[in-house]
Amino acid sequence: MNTPHPPPALLDVRHLNIHFHGTDHAAVKDLSFTVGRGETLALVGESGCGKSTTALSLLQLLGPQAKVSGEILLEGRDIQALPAAEVRRLRGSDVSMIFQEPMTSLNPVHSIGAQISEVLRLHQGLTPAAARTRAIELLELVKIPEPQRRVDDFPHHLSGGQRQRVMIAMAVACTPKLLIADEPTTALDVTVQAHILELLHTLRRELSMGLILITHDLGVVSHWADRVLVMLDGENVEEGKVEALFKAPAHPYTAGLLGASLHGGEDRHYSRARLAEIRRTAGHSGLHRTIQLVTPPLPAASSAREPHHAKPAQRPLLSVESLHTAYRKRDGSLFHAVDDVSFTIQPGETVGLVGESGCGKSSLSRTLLRLIAPASGRIDFDGTDLAVLTEKQLSPWRRRMQMVFQDPFASLNPRRTVADTLDAVLALHGAKDSAERSRRIALLLDRVGLPQAALHRYPHEFSGGQRQRIGIARALILRPSLLVLDEPVSALDVSIQAQILNLLSELKEEFGLSYLFISHDLAVVRYIADRILVMQHGKIVERGDHQQIWLAPQHPYTQTLLASAPSVQRAH
Repeated sequence: MNTPHPPPALLDVRHLNIHFHGTDHAAVKDLSFTVGRGETLALVGESGCGKSTTALSLLQLLGPQAKVSGEILLEGRDIQALPAAEVRRLRGSDVSMIFQEPMTSLNPVHSIGAQISEVLRLHQGLTPAAARTRAIELLELVKIPEPQRRVDDFPHHLSGGQRQRVMIAMAVACTPKLLIADEPTTALDVTVQAHILELLHTLRRELSMGLILITHDLGVVSHWADRVLVMLDGENVEEGKVEALFKAPAHPYTAGLLGASLHGGEDRHYSRARLAEIRRTAGHSGLHRTIQLVTPPLPAASSAREPHHAKPAQRPLLSVESLHTAYRKRDGSLFHAVDDVSFTIQPGETVGLVGESGCGKSSLSRTLLRLIAPASGRIDFDGTDLAVLTEKQLSPWRRRMQMVFQDPFASLNPRRTVADTLDAVLALHGAKDSAERSRRIALLLDRVGLPQAALHRYPHEFSGGQRQRIGIARALILRPSLLVLDEPVSALDVSIQAQILNLLSELKEEFGLSYLFISHDLAVVRYIADRILVMQHGKIVERGDHQQIWLAPQHPYTQTLLASAPSVQRAH
């Protein structure tokens, strides 16, 4: 009796190699994998490992500077060998892609309905009226409220989560056989992320699509993928079913990613242990890598200390009382972005601020720094109410409150070297001796883990993690008392995130800093914060220490946030 052959994979990639002109190494090396119908394969690895390059090659979107070899078989047909016109037909109809940043993927001058309709008219030949009707149905499918009205909205009218839903609607408009989702939820709030991933899961099941999910979030992989492929320097270093691979990783790099991740569900805190960091060393030829997982020790002075909230009470460094910030809307009415907010930050304390986009976190941080004028309330900083000071009176206080931004590339001047950037800050605040400025800059650069050669380089010459170190150095150069950190690690890979969080923990103890740490990543806040504030609709709806909020959340909104957070322990 003949054993029937299993059906061929929906996608079968064989010995894929990708070189770019002008580089002497391959971006992707001898990569092979399959994706079955109705299956989710997660591609995992850090920035530069080749995940997105691989995804773009499947759609022949790399451009003429890329040399691609190997086979990319979709239902047995080699996409590489197809004529250009046939490949264009495949895009959007048989294979679709969702990109990480929907605002740059959507056309700002066309309504979302027009953009969805264009896909339907191009690939399915629908009339304008029929395409509009189908566009409304697709918006309803992806849970956009009031789709009949929102179909005529433009991308800037929608929130980040809604724009991502529009991208999904466009991607599934022609019921593709394969959907590629490249970091589809990285910048989204935890509840929106959960809704988007649930939507992709439902569509995959209902349409029997294959799904390639590209992400660096291991909690997302654990909960939503069937199989996972781990990439390092363009190679497949480990592959297998999610549950087995997470339980017993075979490759040290996979073990390193899991060890550095905060999404394991365990109660880790900076006061008790530093995070594991992945250290990579190359052999003399540069071809042989050694991967090590290293956990920096706690400083001797802090290894036995109590968490900050157990210290005796002292005068707060910052005391905010009944703070209001309002914006005038187009119709003349007031929008209360910060609504009767009160809290304190003690010297040497980290207060975490969590909440979804639009809840008022950024408005609050900018009001505290007096970048926005408060409507009413007190901002008592070290005994002085900053809320009533004039701009001139504020000047000496500004050096004591500094900010670290989410995107250091956008907040650094691309035309200035690191030395120029840091020197300008010191000069602006009255440091007249250039030799002393240079000495302080060199010392601080070393302290944030950057080589002295970095002084004469420009922002585009650094990785994301290095740029964030520059942003931290710029904030610390004036020796402030309080740092406001606005999503400082949300755009970073898991191992780089661990390095930055360890650095922030060390700097806080070394310089006696206080932090207001703003993030939508609850696991990060759980690790780095002594106390946590939960914000919704401009109000603080819950507050407590880092353990209390997680173990016994009281407010329904806090409970919803925690229930939506991905964790590698919530596997299949």
